Amino acid sequence: MRKAMSIIFSVGLLFLCGCATTSVTTPVPIEQKAKPKQETDVGVKMIEIAGGHKVWTKKVGDNEHIKLLLLHGGPGASHDYFKSLDKYFPQEGLEYYYYDQFGSHNSDSSTNPVDWTIERFVEEVETVRKSLGLDPSNFFLLGHSWGGILAMEYALKYQENLKGLIISNMMASIPDYNDYAEKVLGAQMPPEILSEIKELEANKEYDNPRYMELLIPHHYEHHVLRIPVNDWPEEVNEAFANINQDMYVAMQGPSEFGASGLLEFWDVKDRLAEIKTPTLVIGATHDTMDPDHMEWMSKELPNGSFLLCPNGSHLAMWDDPDSYANGIISFLKEKE
Repeated sequence: MRKAMSIIFSVGLLFLCGCATTSVTTPVPIEQKAKPKQETDVGVKMIEIAGGHKVWTKKVGDNEHIKLLLLHGGPGASHDYFKSLDKYFPQEGLEYYYYDQFGSHNSDSSTNPVDWTIERFVEEVETVRKSLGLDPSNFFLLGHSWGGILAMEYALKYQENLKGLIISNMMASIPDYNDYAEKVLGAQMPPEILSEIKELEANKEYDNPRYMELLIPHHYEHHVLRIPVNDWPEEVNEAFANINQDMYVAMQGPSEFGASGLLEFWDVKDRLAEIKTPTLVIGATHDTMDPDHMEWMSKELPNGSFLLCPNGSHLAMWDDPDSYANGIISFLKEKE
């Protein structure tokens, strides 16, 4: 069985609102322990944040007017799955930054629940911005999935520092996501399949191989990444293999259909109008997130616009890459 499948069954696919998790006690895979850090790579800068910890960033390209910081999903995943953008951004002359948040693979590890708060992550992003020299004349922020939550929260506190904001594949309310997962995504499954999944969840058998055997063909290949799982890109597999499981489960919870962790009641629907920054909201037709909700978000934002990736899912940067990347490029160039 190929590496992608071994990672899925031993770790689970761990993206906020996109994938299931194993229990906290599941052993960390060998791949996570063995992969060396990349501090010596060209363009890499380790940035010290509060508490003396360091986080990993990597600069690609040079552009005086467009500097894009990428916030990955999870919580606790890594920047790797953004690498599809390397086929698009350099040829447009963009400057962009990969960044593993505190607790994620190339950055210092985090095992203390005190660190797992939105407020602390927002201050971390602000520290990273300052260290990289990004300012209102050039600073664009893109957050995908959990990174979208972080991007919205950053904008609500520090929007004066932003030139533009991109919210990718993330709704403005976890309760609304839970409703969508239950009433729409679950309802699309054959009833007998959904019933068995629910039974496994009720018994907390998230590490039962049968759980993933059901989810992969009936959910992941429809709503997470619309590519046969054996053909999933290595960059995606790396992001999943190296996730901080303790952080993810604590913040997101263990269930596929709905969040139950520290983020369970997060909701900023009523505050979107406070974000005056020009904002692009990206959704996908087959997403784990409700595309109608994300289009609605773009209308609530005073300077919002919406991009739908018609062939995409939660990882639209891989299964509808032209729509995703070119939509971002158009937004950045327009605001330049």
